[in-house]
Amino acid sequence: MERREIIEQLQQKILTIQGNQKQTDEQLNIGLGQMESAFPGKIFPRGALHELISFSSEDASCTNGFISVVLGKLMQEKGCCIWISNKRKIFPPALKMFGIDPEHIVFVDTWKTKDILWTIEEAMKCDALTAVVGEIDELSFNDSRRLQLVAEKSKVTGFLHRQHPKTINALACVSRWKVTTLKSSLPGEMPGVGFPNWEIELLKVKNGNPDKWQIQWSSQGLKYITQPKESTGTYKIKIA
Repeated sequence: MERREIIEQLQQKILTIQGNQKQTDEQLNIGLGQMESAFPGKIFPRGALHELISFSSEDASCTNGFISVVLGKLMQEKGCCIWISNKRKIFPPALKMFGIDPEHIVFVDTWKTKDILWTIEEAMKCDALTAVVGEIDELSFNDSRRLQLVAEKSKVTGFLHRQHPKTINALACVSRWKVTTLKSSLPGEMPGVGFPNWEIELLKVKNGNPDKWQIQWSSQGLKYITQPKESTGTYKIKIA
């Protein structure tokens, strides 16, 4: 066996131990385009825990939108998801614009943080689910570690949306995201409200490369955009 093959096998074993499960060929690309290149092996980690943070109502809304984009990719084969929160603002019929049938998501509303945490953990133990979304403000490292171990065992992908957290403490998640809203745009500088634009920042990723992107979500799907030039005010858009 060549030295390169030995190194690749050792790297894969390390990634598996850290929660980055090896995917089958049909799972290599879920359709997020450039973002996936930031992850080890250019594969979005499934069966792992992802953290998303937001500090305003506007950013929380676009963060939920981004979560819905990823869920739409993960649930392409009619998978099911549980969405848990104590202040749900998601309008289920609107999920259709992200390619999600609302009836494939079970919404659970609870009041206390400890109840949310317990529900998230119990939901993630169900290997029949594709994903679990939990909206929770505060979370300890030990709690996140327990959830990550559950995800590794059940192979369920978890998303923890932390809105207005008091501290950005270390967690055992494989990635940390921050999504902020950008000014919407329409082709040809047409007046009115355009498609939503977001800045997606991957703040932390195990064995990957943190980066940031500006994207637009429309009826045609995910598109990557660049900063508008001051001289022309135009956007360059690339379909994912």
